[in-house]
Amino acid sequence: MHRTDTPVAQASPAKAAETPPRQYLSFRLGGLEYGIDIRTVRELRPLAALEQVAGEGDVVVKGVVVSRGVIMPLVDMRAAFGGGLPGARQTDVIILELSSCVMGMVVDDVTDIVDLAGAAIVPIPGAPPNTDYLIGLGQLGERQLILLDIDKLMSIRKPGVPLTPPAPPTARAVPATPLPAAPDPS
Repeated sequence: MHRTDTPVAQASPAKAAETPPRQYLSFRLGGLEYGIDIRTVRELRPLAALEQVAGEGDVVVKGVVVSRGVIMPLVDMRAAFGGGLPGARQTDVIILELSSCVMGMVVDDVTDIVDLAGAAIVPIPGAPPNTDYLIGLGQLGERQLILLDIDKLMSIRKPGVPLTPPAPPTARAVPATPLPAAPDPS
């Protein structure tokens, strides 16, 4: 008997058909439709309903907000994915409960919740390397959703930024400087 280990993204059609459907929250960013596992979604809020605690931040990290007493970072996915729709009528915030934190994610519009079986998810053609956060392309009739592993996507670090603090420089022998003598109190 010959055994091969097949990654999930390349599972056989028979096994994919056996996979029970999974629910994804679909949303729009810049004219494309994306989906994330509904189990990572804590709540949906309009951007205007959140109390902004800290300023705009950089382009992607929009700031810090409070939702129902929880202080969290707010990431503007419109900026991260190349800008939102011009004149978008609505801006929604998806509050995520990730493995490492709770955070808000700004998107153009939340559309709905969809059920996708494994057979309806195919690899993304021409996906660049090092994009393990891309689950695949979900096909739902005429709709196509780019499915994201949001936990992996939100844990990406910028190149050159260490994941752990750098080690302190190696100790060098430095001659000790004597302390000045304390004045005599008498």
